[in-house]
Amino acid sequence: MNPTIYDVSRLSGVSTATISRAFSNPELVRESTRRKVFEAAEVLHYYPNAIARAMARQRTDKIAFLICKKRATILDEFYAGICEGSMRETNKSDYQLVISTAVDWDMEPSTARSKQIEGVILAGDAKADMVTEFQSQNIAVVLVNNRIPGLDLPCVVSDEFGGVQLAVEHLMGRGHRRIAMVAGRFSPYIVAERYSAFLEVMRLHGIQVEAQHVKMCEADVESAAQASMELLSRKDRPTAVLGANDVIAAGVMKAARRLGLRVPEDVAVVGFDDSTICPMLEPELTSVHINCRRMGELCVERLRSLLGGEECPPLTVVPEELKVRGTT
Repeated sequence: MNPTIYDVSRLSGVSTATISRAFSNPELVRESTRRKVFEAAEVLHYYPNAIARAMARQRTDKIAFLICKKRATILDEFYAGICEGSMRETNKSDYQLVISTAVDWDMEPSTARSKQIEGVILAGDAKADMVTEFQSQNIAVVLVNNRIPGLDLPCVVSDEFGGVQLAVEHLMGRGHRRIAMVAGRFSPYIVAERYSAFLEVMRLHGIQVEAQHVKMCEADVESAAQASMELLSRKDRPTAVLGANDVIAAGVMKAARRLGLRVPEDVAVVGFDDSTICPMLEPELTSVHINCRRMGELCVERLRSLLGGEECPPLTVVPEELKVRGTT
């Protein structure tokens, strides 16, 4: 027969209530007592029944991670990194993680209840109505890589201003003053943050950004290349370009090659996100690294705080760093 909590109690000399607490809330149990419980459980090969524990606590400990992005898949590299961090953090606890995209998630009011979801991490371009729909079902919500004005909920974001500052000041340290930006039409929050940060950092260094030195394009290599061809064909062309992400930076490099320009001798290029394409390019792409895994871990921590009725900071900012490679 399978061992029960009563068997563990008899062997360890600890009450069943304390044993239950040792598995569900170990921080509330003294270390010496926890050791007795876990040693007895190991000898007996006892594992607490997750379903029974959930029924007793009237909680499911089930959370969802939804990627909110056009044409998103769960294999999206950037959000996969955040999701990995969330999975690692949930694996340390009793939480179960459901992963999906917003497009594939039925937002009918009964859906989250039928899936027994207690909390949700909305990654990317979540809309206010989606947040309020979850909140109306008493489901805790944490945003990652996004902020929505007017909504009171925890947000985990990367330090976009700090990342842009690292990139621009690195280029200035290489002697560049005519620095341009190519921004893609992807997440409105991220585009706005990086664009405004670019203007502000340049202004802080006494440089006015000319309108012709900022280009918008679709978030793909060819669109970025076309926009960059116009930018780099000018007589007063920039000597350095900041791409709003690595895909756009790759388009800048493609345009430079088409025009016979050398990278970094004629034009330096910096990307954003430090994705897996950076070392695949030639020369390898300098890029701002975002700690996606840490962002994912913090999302689960914030969600755990909300579900536990604890105070939770409204904004958590994760530092960025610059990975210098051959394009600068």
